[in-house]
Amino acid sequence: MNITGVISLEEKAAYLRTLPAIRERCGRVFELAKEGKLQYFDYHPEKEEDVAKFCIEIMKRDYGSDFSSIKPHGRWRHLDSGIGRVLPEIAKWHARDDGLDPKEEIKRSVDLFIVSVLLDAGAGNQWTYHEKSSGMKFTRSEGLGVASIHMFDQGFFSSDPEQPYRVDAEGLARVTVEKTAAAMQVDESNPMVGIDGRTSLLINLSEALKASPQFFGEEGRLGNIVDFLESQSKVDGKTRIVPLSALWHALIEGLNPIWPSRFKLGNVSLGDVWPCPALKASSPTEGDDLVPFHKLTQWITYSLVEVFDKIAKWKIDGLEDLTGLPEYRNGGLFVDHGVLTLKPGALPLDPKSNLPTALPSHPAIIEWRAMTVIELDRIADAIRKELGLAPDELSLTQVLEGATWKGGREIAKQKRPETGGPPIEIESDGTVL
Repeated sequence: MNITGVISLEEKAAYLRTLPAIRERCGRVFELAKEGKLQYFDYHPEKEEDVAKFCIEIMKRDYGSDFSSIKPHGRWRHLDSGIGRVLPEIAKWHARDDGLDPKEEIKRSVDLFIVSVLLDAGAGNQWTYHEKSSGMKFTRSEGLGVASIHMFDQGFFSSDPEQPYRVDAEGLARVTVEKTAAAMQVDESNPMVGIDGRTSLLINLSEALKASPQFFGEEGRLGNIVDFLESQSKVDGKTRIVPLSALWHALIEGLNPIWPSRFKLGNVSLGDVWPCPALKASSPTEGDDLVPFHKLTQWITYSLVEVFDKIAKWKIDGLEDLTGLPEYRNGGLFVDHGVLTLKPGALPLDPKSNLPTALPSHPAIIEWRAMTVIELDRIADAIRKELGLAPDELSLTQVLEGATWKGGREIAKQKRPETGGPPIEIESDGTVL
């Protein structure tokens, strides 16, 4: 803040790229919803109890009463779809490189998980990935995860044929739409939504890695973020403690150039931050109607926290700042249960599916995503209250994994068995949801 007490646009932009800003701005949208002042949705809080009960039934079905066994929400689940792949992949590294340095093992894991998440945006209802080694077929996030680990194993992202297990700037610069499509088995009979956007993201990542040597080193490698985090950490006994803020800073700053330039404030590209017209009346100052989500960056963060915990044995401090992920599975749970209902005629209907449809930038989608962030907190609290558990006994990331994301998928399959798609179709470009 400057000496006049007025927050500059640059300061607002910096704030909107922090984790606390997500809950604060989504909370403003939620307050409007309680007053019936959203433009596109009506809010029905009495339906939240139905969602909590639905989620608890799923948790009890899958975990009995052993809720501590629910694994955290992260990319690891998708990479291990059907069979374990992550630990066998790491074993392969050790078999090939006898005496593999522990830090190099962590760096390779970071390389794999970040690039896998960056490829994880809506693939559409038609695309399928066929894993030849297992004979299994996968769709959506699982398919993208399985495809990405095979791409990594084959050196798709590496510049060094002798060292395929890495993601570096030079290797990414060689990526093309044709190569990405071939690796993901995309053709006319197996179309994927957003293949061009996904490829652009990888090419932009090459430039981002070169632009931030403070995070990615002179060679421009994703895994070099490990060196930066070590420099920001402290060691307590045998445990390295890394502040979440350091990891978030490296990701939000270092990866910022990869996102399509949608909105800027004070000449700063904001990433997954969008105007919400419903806020305009109560927030007339420039930038006060913007709502941040940073969904993919948070998805990366959740995924890396598990990597650092399981592989590096690090402790990440400050995880309470992470929010639920505002994507179509979590969001679909609340629409399908009637917590959120679209106002009549709010969105056009797709002529084939007869479902409401919109671009990710549409104000209705911004309202939906903002409400999803707050609703996930509320449902997590309701589940804990019903089960008599504290937040440290059932974390938000466990609720996301064992209840809401899974619940969103299951109710979608019940209501739309032909596709299992969300209740609102989003015309994804492969870089947001």
